[in-house]
Amino acid sequence: MRKERIAWLVCLLLLGAVGCKAQAVDGYRMVHAYPHDSQAFTQGLIYLGGHLYESTGLNGHSTLREVDLETGRVLKEVSVPSQYFAEGLTNWGSTLIQLTWKKHVAFVYDRATFRLLKTFHYPWEGWGLTQDGKHLIMSDGSETIHFLDPDTFKQVRSIRVTDRGKPVQNLNELEYIHGEIYANVWMSDRIARISPSTGKVLGWIDLAGILPSVEVTGEGAVLNGIAYDAAHNRLFVTGKDWPRLFEITVVKK
Repeated sequence: MRKERIAWLVCLLLLGAVGCKAQAVDGYRMVHAYPHDSQAFTQGLIYLGGHLYESTGLNGHSTLREVDLETGRVLKEVSVPSQYFAEGLTNWGSTLIQLTWKKHVAFVYDRATFRLLKTFHYPWEGWGLTQDGKHLIMSDGSETIHFLDPDTFKQVRSIRVTDRGKPVQNLNELEYIHGEIYANVWMSDRIARISPSTGKVLGWIDLAGILPSVEVTGEGAVLNGIAYDAAHNRLFVTGKDWPRLFEITVVKK
């Protein structure tokens, strides 16, 4: 709280009261908890066609999976070669696109069969991935979000994510919801809601305590994984090596 107070005072001194309004920090209401593989180091998560698709990480353990929401059972799975640490995941047309962390390579799969169709390269680290119907939207662990042409995989533009002028770094898993980019911030319990045009944080969702601390298996078992069911307006979240996946409703404060 002391750091937040200092930041507020600095904001007042430098910019004046106008423009220093604190961003809203919303809470949540848990709707339902579903089983989740506690050995799944979740890096990317989407909901599509009645099933979850999940990208799990770690060298030698990375996978692409189709998962039954109700039971957590893996319906289909393909292993990623051991030299790659899989990261973010999104859909595009009839394909699934999966990033890797430090190898600068993405895999494009046929969604129905998980057959590898092609690969493409990018110059940054790969962290999170989503899409807005026009572009692939990618995070690289910094405060920058990249917009890529889905046909050429070349960067079209980028935004720098800030909260009241301060860069928000460690942007990780992404989901595009109602015209906003939702982003996990690595090693935190908060999700940032980001304007895709300006990069400004529009608000925060605080998920502290959603998984009891006694169920957290280690320092790396942090909140990471956002999926949205557009057909039924359902929001799902989970974490790395979490034994459960949660459907939540955001509670405005």
